Amino acid sequence: METLAGRVELERPRTGGLGCVSEEHFVLKGKMLSSNDQKLEKLDPFHRPSVSKQKTSAEIISEARNALRTVRTQRPFTPREDQRKLFGPTSSRTPENRPPSSFSLYASSFELADSRPISGARLSPLELKPKAPASPTTEDTCLSFPKPPLDPVKIRKISSARARLFRAASQGSLLQDRSLPSAQSKMLEESKETMIVGNSTMKINGIYLTASNTTGHLKNHPPQLTYDGDFRETKEQEMSKETASPPSHLRSGGDRGKRCARASSCPSSTDLSRLESKAVSEANLQENDTKIEVDEVFWKTRIVPILHELEKEENIETMCAACTQLHHALQEGSMLGNKFKRRSVLLKTLYKLVDVGSDSLSLKLAKIILALKVSRKNLLNVCKLIFKISRSEKNDSLIQKDNILESLLEVLRSEDLQTNTEAFLYCMGALKFISGSPEFLNEMISNGAVEILTDLIKQMNENAEKYGARLTNSDHLLVQTTAILRNLADSPVARNKLLNIDALPQLCIVIGQNMDDKDVCTNIARIFSKLTSYRDCCAALASYSRCYALFLKLLNKYQKKQDLVIRIVFILGNLTARNNQAREHFSRERGSIETLLTLFQVFRQLDAHSPRPGLSGTRQPTTPRPSEAEDVLVKLTRVLANVAIHPHIGPVLASNPQVVDLLLSTLESKSLSDCEELVINTTAAINNLSFYQVKNSVIQHKKLHVAELLLKLLVSKNMDGILEAVRVFGNLSQDHDVCNFLVQNNVHKFMMTLLEAKHQDICFSACGVLLNLTVDEDKHAILKEGGGIKKLVDCLRDFGPSDWQLACLVCKTLWNFSKNITNASPCFGDEDTNTLLVLLSSFLDEELALDGFDQDLKNYHRLHWETEFKPVAQQLLKRIQSHNTFLEPLPIPSF
Repeated sequence: METLAGRVELERPRTGGLGCVSEEHFVLKGKMLSSNDQKLEKLDPFHRPSVSKQKTSAEIISEARNALRTVRTQRPFTPREDQRKLFGPTSSRTPENRPPSSFSLYASSFELADSRPISGARLSPLELKPKAPASPTTEDTCLSFPKPPLDPVKIRKISSARARLFRAASQGSLLQDRSLPSAQSKMLEESKETMIVGNSTMKINGIYLTASNTTGHLKNHPPQLTYDGDFRETKEQEMSKETASPPSHLRSGGDRGKRCARASSCPSSTDLSRLESKAVSEANLQENDTKIEVDEVFWKTRIVPILHELEKEENIETMCAACTQLHHALQEGSMLGNKFKRRSVLLKTLYKLVDVGSDSLSLKLAKIILALKVSRKNLLNVCKLIFKISRSEKNDSLIQKDNILESLLEVLRSEDLQTNTEAFLYCMGALKFISGSPEFLNEMISNGAVEILTDLIKQMNENAEKYGARLTNSDHLLVQTTAILRNLADSPVARNKLLNIDALPQLCIVIGQNMDDKDVCTNIARIFSKLTSYRDCCAALASYSRCYALFLKLLNKYQKKQDLVIRIVFILGNLTARNNQAREHFSRERGSIETLLTLFQVFRQLDAHSPRPGLSGTRQPTTPRPSEAEDVLVKLTRVLANVAIHPHIGPVLASNPQVVDLLLSTLESKSLSDCEELVINTTAAINNLSFYQVKNSVIQHKKLHVAELLLKLLVSKNMDGILEAVRVFGNLSQDHDVCNFLVQNNVHKFMMTLLEAKHQDICFSACGVLLNLTVDEDKHAILKEGGGIKKLVDCLRDFGPSDWQLACLVCKTLWNFSKNITNASPCFGDEDTNTLLVLLSSFLDEELALDGFDQDLKNYHRLHWETEFKPVAQQLLKRIQSHNTFLEPLPIPSF
């Protein structure tokens, strides 16, 4: 029989038949078992299999009573950093070995020629020499066919573009709800097209050109404009391609008769295709010309007035409003990106405004600059600008209002990692700061932050595997990336995304490649400590078998680094708490148990020399926080307790003197009042080890010393500590010497008092100890002391209808007590005898017993009812009925 305290034997070999309900149905461990019990024993000697897939309340209670129990503990606490920096105060990087978090940034930091090659050398202009048309041949006369019609869609585009141009010119302004200044009106008047043929100056839409040997529009080489800061355009010479006049016979169309006579020499399908392509090309050139004309009008009427407003620098609010208007206008005119002709002019103006020094204005400028797709040094500087602003927590509202988050994620999504590693670093730094604010979490996740960051990690992993080395600054970049994921891991949506895209193995690969970087490893440990607190994430990491070796390497490498060690140990505790396969994988790693024991000794020494919290002249709290070293011991003890559940590891640990001595020394030196969690976890570990009745068990060898140490927990006021101690007594009380020790120290009276606690787990554990005590005939009388029989009957009445395990345990205890019964009345008492008859009869009625449960619960309860309770209850009922002298039963008690 299994209890919270451990598997409670109904009989021991030394006592013969005592405790056996019926030799036909139940014979104890090592002898014949019933068929149902044999099936359960083969499946798992420590855990009962669940029937229904969904966990029910009864299953949860049952699992909590397994002989070998997992131990829980709190996740390590990490205080929030007071200052926002690329690397916090606990970073292992020295100031000279890390990028700066503070720097100055001015307009002069930006490069004006953003599109210039990296070398900075100017390229000489190409010499465009127009080619003279070839002289027509006789075959060319057939090229006088009419040109194929343009695509109707392209015709509509050109027509609509021209219509907008003429409508804009007729209205005189494209600005809404705003009148243009006189200077701008004059500019519009000058925008009418004029042309002077020859070598004279040509003016189109206010653009001065020098035309040489040209008679039409300059199509292939549109004019290049410059802006001098005062928004006045200067004349600039342009190279133009000479447009030759077509031959006269092509212009006139030729003689129709001659064309027909030469039908055999007309162009083939290939020639027709070439003609069609030429016509489409001309249409595209015409469309581009029209677009240039429209863009020029849009620039003059919509963009230039806003730039005038920014140039005035009247006040910050006006400039911020102008920046917002500028961004909308550029977006409306499709002028964002790096293909816009006036881009360099616009960027020059925006860079100058950085020196104003306003955070709100700088954010708006940065958003426009990023939208214009700057690169290299300018991308780095604008990322630094946003990073600098995001260092102040008061600017979070500005960042959220201007939606800078989307711009930063777009940089990570679209720019090249290898080319812009430093820019990515400061971009990540800004994202790390704002990801620490809860109001940004959902927005970041919905914008694909989890996928983007995981993809970058994968890129860096692949690069390191391919070339055997990481990118420059990639280690610093990984610190920021993992810090962001650490913040995002608090969200359930982010956790699901991390599972769906297989991010956990990628993070393990990062650990393997960056074992020497404590900052990166600590961040990933913090991510895993959060994720493994949830069942699905814990299962995903446990299935990645390489993680155990990585964690052990970290523990051996950073033995005295408490912040990293405590998280790795916490992760191992989570993995081994939920998965028996994880316990096996961990135990197979070479030196796994030795590593845990070494850490236990290291931090035990540190704990012995560390001051207790709350003792330095201040008032000590009721439950003081454990010291850092003590917190590591708590997590280490938890791992030992969880690993001991494995049937092959548990006996080995129980036979290891070093393991047992460390646990017992903890109970000797610590008290519940000072180290509650450590003492309770240690007791739980001893409980799991005491389960194994192996020949060379150190726990069994020192069983009386263990029982003496546990007495301290029974006299405390901590119910958790009392419950853990009772569970251990449930295992140790299978030994005759321990039973005598318990009776000598009146522990049996304490157990009967616990039966009145009205708490199922406590009653179950206490009843398990009483069951083992009643195996000895000379101890049957102890149940008479303090009304033990009545308390057992009360437990059966209160908890029996919903807890067959507890009901079965009570019946077995009463069976042991009534082994030599000759009359039920003096044995149980008249009232308790009658109550037992009614209760057992009603519980054996299946319809009544399972009434009120849904189908899943019925299936679960029927399993325990059939295999555990029914055989015991039937035999006990027969024994009482055969020795009962009552003629009429009393009324049925109420439940």
